[in-house]
Amino acid sequence: MKFSDYQKSIRETDQRPGAALEDITVHLLGLAGEAGSVASAYKKYIRDGAADSGFKLRMREELGDVLWYVATITDHLKLNLDEIASANLDKTRGRWLLGTSDPLDLDYDQAERLPRTGTYEFIPSINDDGRPVITVMYDGAELGAQLTDNALTDDGYRFHDAFHLAYATVLGWSPVTRALMKRKRKSDSDVDESEDGGRAIVIEEGLAAFTFAYAARHEFLNGVTRLDQQFLDSITLMTHGLEVGARSQADFERAILQGFNVFRQLHANNGGFVDFDANARKLTYRSRTQ
Repeated sequence: MKFSDYQKSIRETDQRPGAALEDITVHLLGLAGEAGSVASAYKKYIRDGAADSGFKLRMREELGDVLWYVATITDHLKLNLDEIASANLDKTRGRWLLGTSDPLDLDYDQAERLPRTGTYEFIPSINDDGRPVITVMYDGAELGAQLTDNALTDDGYRFHDAFHLAYATVLGWSPVTRALMKRKRKSDSDVDESEDGGRAIVIEEGLAAFTFAYAARHEFLNGVTRLDQQFLDSITLMTHGLEVGARSQADFERAILQGFNVFRQLHANNGGFVDFDANARKLTYRSRTQ
């Protein structure tokens, strides 16, 4: 049976079919009550164990009542249960399952593609103002200007190119890295403007700053294996309309966690090497003494 067929079939059993607020409220309260009944039934099973021989039959009935209220509320709100189920499946798969690792720039010449493997070197020094700075080297060349924390405290933000590298490696997306490596897709003026241009770069830098602020309140994600849904939803909103929108929230989660994994080691050891492998979607830290 399709969800939509079930939705149509339960209409004749709806004792409050009106559109008034009171009618919908009755069903919302009913849903809350039935959800409690499901919990109570399972509590009894935990208490009685195998002696609760009617557990599955009772759970089937209680879950069926939950489904009835969900379908009825859906109908009152002029929604379609098939569409709700499909949208929820897309949402949950995007949240928990990694997407494809196919490069976003596969159709471009090698000179306009992000590298698939390589090594970043983070070299520490002190500038003329006495501030710690980091120089990032790749393939024998310096990437961009020297970086400080741009803060009054030593929070390690000078190592934040590790985040951009993580986006490039795990997501196959990083307008900042493209600019630093001079790999913008100038052969396509529209892509160069919309995906590799200043606006996309600002969005990525904003994403790095946003994730850093979030991580700073969570021990820089040390020991963290999952990120808050609201945080990931904000990232989805920030990157909407860009090519990286093809990546799932699980992909973003992996990129962020990997980026902070090497960031913590870079900060603790004051620099080092980061090997990246986009085929494996993996970053690996090596200290300067290894």
